[in-house]
Amino acid sequence: MASAADDVLDCNRRLLAAIAAGDWKTYCSFVADDITCFEPEARGHLVAGLPFHEFYFKLPSPAGDGTSPAPRPATTTLVAPAVRMLGADAALVAYVRLTQTLDDAGRPVTKSSEETRLWQKRDGHWKHVHFHRSLPS
Repeated sequence: MASAADDVLDCNRRLLAAIAAGDWKTYCSFVADDITCFEPEARGHLVAGLPFHEFYFKLPSPAGDGTSPAPRPATTTLVAPAVRMLGADAALVAYVRLTQTLDDAGRPVTKSSEETRLWQKRDGHWKHVHFHRSLPS
């Protein structure tokens, strides 16, 4: 039987897979409507709610035809993920995230970010409620 920490880490991995795939519906199934975050795109501001994040899922294709871009192949690796249970219904996950993808010329690139994500059990399901993502220092 999986522990609560294992369940949270699995949810976290599935959330990141949805982000990499550009899958808004799956993303929303893991994320609380009232999520808050600090991330580079927010330019130092605390952002609340889903609309800020939805913008990135709905960007038009580079071809300018108004369609959503086809997601580029991506591999996400979590380096040394640590899960800290803060109680039966709250958990913190911290790790370095490596994302391998292709640049505009089709060359492989690896991006790195330092992430801390908070999860809360709501109505029997783990929901992502806050994150802080930083670019490497």
